[in-house]
Amino acid sequence: MSSVLFEIKDAIAFLTLSRPEKFNAFNREMALLLQEKLDACSSDEVRCVYITGAGKAFCAGQDLAEVADPNGPGMNVILGEHYNPIVSRIRKLEKPVVAAVNGVAAGAGANIALCCDIVVAAQSASFIQAFSKIGLIPDSGGTHTLPRLIGWQKASSLMMLGDKVPATEAERLGMLYQVFPDESFAEESRKIAYTLAALPTKGLAFTKQALNLSFCNTFEAQLQNEDMLQQKAAATADFKEGVTAFLQKRQPVFKGK
Repeated sequence: MSSVLFEIKDAIAFLTLSRPEKFNAFNREMALLLQEKLDACSSDEVRCVYITGAGKAFCAGQDLAEVADPNGPGMNVILGEHYNPIVSRIRKLEKPVVAAVNGVAAGAGANIALCCDIVVAAQSASFIQAFSKIGLIPDSGGTHTLPRLIGWQKASSLMMLGDKVPATEAERLGMLYQVFPDESFAEESRKIAYTLAALPTKGLAFTKQALNLSFCNTFEAQLQNEDMLQQKAAATADFKEGVTAFLQKRQPVFKGK
């Protein structure tokens, strides 16, 4: 069975990390395959991406058996060819990306989830910055993303202590959007993907670009970027449809164009 399941349905690309016997921990094969599938999501056929895990976990991070293998990839390869390209693809992808965290998200698995545009979790899920337990630092963009989500002090504490954060606490801290009961998690999280797929795709992409730029911009520079991106959004067919539908007092039908 493939380590990353992939299906496009109703304009949504469903990606499932699928090494359930290893709690969906990454090895080289899975990391490269996920990159390949994320590249496929750039197709006009796709208007939203939904990432989840098979079995009880979302992703336990790196498969340490691969790290311990003297013939395995070194840390420079694991970061440079596996994780950094994955999180870069997610942030650059001009589609909304939903992380549906169905179980434990640890290490790189947690930080890949947190770099997605909308993160939701099952009530039994949890997040762990597990790096300090084995003498490493958080990677996969975690030192950039987590402090911006929950603040410097909380992020520093979670990274150094390696505390397990239950989904409900993660929601309270601002790490994620919403928590759903386990029994309705799949249905409720997919509803979000279907909602996103019906919205103006290019407008959402411009919003994502603006958020990406905001990480390193001054306020004045960000105003200029908003101006530029808003002009692009106003030139889309979906904007025209949205205004027309509003004036005609009907539901808009967006095409992602």
